[in-house]
Amino acid sequence: MDRLLTHADYDRLRAEFRWQFPARLNMADQCLDHDPVGIAIIEHDGQPRPVTIGELTAMTDRLAHALAAAPGDRIGILRTQSAWTAAAHLAVWKSAAISVPLFKLFGPEALALRLQDAGIATVIADPEGREMLRPFPELRVVVPEDGLPETAGFPTRSTGPDDPAVIIYTSGTTGAPKGALHGHRVLTGHLPGVEMSHDLLGQPGDVIWTPADWAWIGGLFDVAMPALALGVPVVAARMPKFDPAAVSRLIDDCAIRNVFFPPTALKMLKAADVRVPGLRSVASGGETLGAEMLNWGRDAFGLTINEFYGQTECNMVASGSGAMFAERPGAIGRAVPGFDVQVVDSDGRPTDGEGDIAVRRGAGSMMLGYWQKPDETAAKFRGDWMITGDRGIIEDGHIRFVGRDDDVITSAGYRIGPSEIEDCLLRHPAVAQVGVVGKPDPLRTEIVKAYIVLRAGFQPSDELAAELQAHARSQSAAHSYPREIAFLDALPMTVTGKVMRRELRKLATTEETPT
Repeated sequence: MDRLLTHADYDRLRAEFRWQFPARLNMADQCLDHDPVGIAIIEHDGQPRPVTIGELTAMTDRLAHALAAAPGDRIGILRTQSAWTAAAHLAVWKSAAISVPLFKLFGPEALALRLQDAGIATVIADPEGREMLRPFPELRVVVPEDGLPETAGFPTRSTGPDDPAVIIYTSGTTGAPKGALHGHRVLTGHLPGVEMSHDLLGQPGDVIWTPADWAWIGGLFDVAMPALALGVPVVAARMPKFDPAAVSRLIDDCAIRNVFFPPTALKMLKAADVRVPGLRSVASGGETLGAEMLNWGRDAFGLTINEFYGQTECNMVASGSGAMFAERPGAIGRAVPGFDVQVVDSDGRPTDGEGDIAVRRGAGSMMLGYWQKPDETAAKFRGDWMITGDRGIIEDGHIRFVGRDDDVITSAGYRIGPSEIEDCLLRHPAVAQVGVVGKPDPLRTEIVKAYIVLRAGFQPSDELAAELQAHARSQSAAHSYPREIAFLDALPMTVTGKVMRRELRKLATTEETPT
């Protein structure tokens, strides 16, 4: 499809832009309706291998036939970056079913929670993912690499913009993670922000990549699917571990011109003194960058890093764009055309002072609601405004992030809810009580820190701390286990018996033992 932003006059785009969704809309068609000889994906596993639109379409159709999914079925996708991963989502959407991306770093408990909550009976996996799913023998696991029968084309089933298409789980703060349910309009809803953050993505010669996993909204809908929709080749080269030197080689090998780097990746490149000339755009989101990082980016890349902002429930709502206006250090960008982003007070009224960053209902990338959680969906809104949970100030149209209004931990680009980690640790026989918070960290922004009260008969030790870390890493998720554990005699509690995480955050910042 064509780019939605066709010029760089920001004020005019804001004034003229209107969402226009056709009555019939399916994301698979949006991604595959291009010249079949054009390059869709460049897979890189030691060397680049192009996959054409025609090849990706054939892969999608074969997988759709093999799935034999009914409309509305939830299909898990436990894979990393690859052409088959893209084909998996496209096959599910062609079938009018609902894809549910699952992260390869999840442990059995984290997987079980999402599999059960979404009611998933079939998972599309790679060979490694199949091994991860052995604790769930009731699942049907489809591994395309095992071979699929040659088939005729698979006709796309009729869907509309608000028909369910994908569930992406967000971090839990006061409870279990919630599934944000999105309709087929979510891809179109992402395009203006993706185009803006890459200075009008879709220019001749553009090739895009991100180290962010496609299991998260940042990899799947900030890069992979928008690139396919715009006809921009996307590189599939998920690295088991981020390696600055390998990044530079990958960019050269695949002639990459556009990159989404999470802030932690930028910090690692800076620490390794890696400079990458020849890029046309670099975007970053998930955490705010300071003036020092922006100055380094101009020196290392020869361009301005465009910061963008959003969340799983409504993504790509604000962005910087060096092609449209000068960046303002400390700001997370300006509202993307099509999005009304304001700072509102406790009554839901826009304010000139500090308040809650909010997005008006009707935005293209806004979720349909939380999966099977109508009360939590209603609580996310204040009148016409979806409340992000972030605090901010708007200065001359530039949105300045002030801080979180909840307990989410921001670590290495991931948003991590403490409740799931606490529940996991409480299942260890040594743990009586636990509180999990974020501790400031220069590389990761925050690390996960757990404060633990032990049961009678257990004594604090480095060995026990390591055992608890291994327990959380193996059962919950490898990206969110507590990197530090401290043992306390008691946790700060409210009169109703809830852990006061704000007091633990103060403790984590000062590292002073409470009296």
